[in-house]
Amino acid sequence: MSSLEPIMERNFLEYASYVIVDRAIPELNDGCKPVQRRILHTLHKMDDGKFHKVANVIGETMKLHPHGDLSIGDALVVLANKEYFIEKQGNFGNIVTGHRSAAARYIECRLTPLAKETLFNKELTEYQESYDGRNKEPVMLPVKLPVLLMLGVEGIAVGMATKILPHNFIELLEAQVKILKYEPIEIYPDFITGGSVDISEYDEGRGRVRVRAKIESDGDKQILIKEIPYSTTTESLIASIESAAQKKKIKIAGISDYTAENVEIEIILPRGVHAEEVVPQLYAYTQCEVSLSSNITTIKDGHPINITVNETLRHLTDRLREQIGKELELELRKLHDKQHWLTLEQIFIEKRVYKKIEDATTETQVTREVYDGMQPFAKRFVRPMTDDDIERLLEIRIRRISKYDQNKNRRQIKEVEDNVTIVTDKLSTLTQTTIGFLKDLIKKYKDDYPRKSRIELFENIEKKDVARQNIRVGYDANSGFFGSEIKDSDYIITMSEYDRVLFISKDGSYRIIAPEQKVLIPGKVIYWEPFDQQNGIKFTVVYRDNDKIAYAKKVHIHKFIKDREYELIKDKAGKIDLLIPGDSTSKIKGFFVPAKRQRVKDVDFDLSELEFTGPASKGRRVSPKAISRIQKLKDENDVSVEDENENTAINSEVSVDKSESTDTPENKKPDNTPENGSGQRTLF
Repeated sequence: MSSLEPIMERNFLEYASYVIVDRAIPELNDGCKPVQRRILHTLHKMDDGKFHKVANVIGETMKLHPHGDLSIGDALVVLANKEYFIEKQGNFGNIVTGHRSAAARYIECRLTPLAKETLFNKELTEYQESYDGRNKEPVMLPVKLPVLLMLGVEGIAVGMATKILPHNFIELLEAQVKILKYEPIEIYPDFITGGSVDISEYDEGRGRVRVRAKIESDGDKQILIKEIPYSTTTESLIASIESAAQKKKIKIAGISDYTAENVEIEIILPRGVHAEEVVPQLYAYTQCEVSLSSNITTIKDGHPINITVNETLRHLTDRLREQIGKELELELRKLHDKQHWLTLEQIFIEKRVYKKIEDATTETQVTREVYDGMQPFAKRFVRPMTDDDIERLLEIRIRRISKYDQNKNRRQIKEVEDNVTIVTDKLSTLTQTTIGFLKDLIKKYKDDYPRKSRIELFENIEKKDVARQNIRVGYDANSGFFGSEIKDSDYIITMSEYDRVLFISKDGSYRIIAPEQKVLIPGKVIYWEPFDQQNGIKFTVVYRDNDKIAYAKKVHIHKFIKDREYELIKDKAGKIDLLIPGDSTSKIKGFFVPAKRQRVKDVDFDLSELEFTGPASKGRRVSPKAISRIQKLKDENDVSVEDENENTAINSEVSVDKSESTDTPENKKPDNTPENGSGQRTLF
């Protein structure tokens, strides 16, 4: 096994490097994955102005691509649907509906004028051998566009992945102009499917964007979806809406898809449901809003790097300037070559140098005669004359000499000289030349590539804020069960799946739970109410421990773990005597346990003097002596728990106990008797 380890390690590293560099991750400079580069190069070689069968393009590309026709066909369709470089004819599928393209033998394509103008230059392209050594393929296309940011791309390699969101073509060019002018830039994604995009967390491509569908209300009972978020289809969007409806997160009467050339999804709402409440639910629970992360990993100089959008565009702008400089230098060399030849031809014919070769008998003499005849005019040469120049002069036919037009030749030389001056000036002001190139592209293609996604700042929609209040729950004091299946309850509340309920038992234990179908609540419950998760709930608690020593405290319950049991009383043998929601200002009287020769029989305590503490704190001692009973001296919104009474009190919204003492028999009420006119129940 040990002998295989270095082999496996070496082979794995080679495989990982191959997948990263040669398959999944795009090149920074030309923005293409290898398969895309091979497709574009093949289309350029095949270009004759006519459409080509995609099947033929795939076949030609297979000469360069070692991974089969399926990967080539899929990549070509995706590239064509970007609508920048490949012109389509036939059914290339639909990125909105998710329908696949027709078979490759039925569809055709060719390069767009934009691709021909900006992607290719054979003389400036470096080539390498194909995988089988029979053909040549470009190492990199000499592109003059920020292709990487235009197209957007996803790729998963070994140990890394990339996700680059597409950006608007014209906005990228305008940003490049700003870069060349040393002005600040801001670039944000633009999606072919439209919709609205929140770029507040984009962070130059290191964060994420949120994309929303375009939703319109046609009256109060009909909702129309006109645009969908990028990365979704009408089918997946409708499926997410139907799923949310089945889970009762939204309520709809029907949904219809009328999408043809443009997206049109119609949602009909049932009676009692309004569009203004359903639209936020669509954003919260369905694919009407999606979050798209961005992670720009690309290949530079053969190695993967992480880079931001702004850094990418600055690098590509520098490369564009360099590329235009190389093209101008190439053009200048060609002009100098043409000027040189026209000058040699002019001297050779006008000065009748060709006459000197009539008496020469050998090839060497002919060459020497031409060289000697041209030498007196060497000052007019653009560059020194070579043997190749002499060979070319000797190839001029008599017919060409006899019909030689001196004026035409001079006009040609003058035209070339003027062009040399123009190109030289462009090279000397290369930055302005690059800006001019970009502005020409903007002017030419601005109307063809408008922004499709609207940039907006979304208001955060919390699912719990728009959740439907569709769960009816109750508590059965006799059985101790709580949930949506409990029907034998005097107090039913309606809540959502995100709401929580606070239960406090007589022994001081409390728990905060989600709405369940049926769950057993331990202990004798004295209070249960929906829990305010944002602000919590405040209570004033008076209780006695196992030794009947009374304590009072004010607590604020706001932090919790769902379904976990907490304690208001440390002593399990103790019990709560008084539970008052809120910040109580009541006064209480505690009656001491009777004893011999007892002179002081009670003690007063002002609850307003208490400060709020944590729920687990012991509280402030009312008296050092044991207390047999506690009496409230001031009416307050509270729940009194009698020492002798074994029943429990259940609070609905605000339970009110009008009793003056916790154990006065005449103040007791029969079970299931509602408070006067309040509709609330307190059980004793």
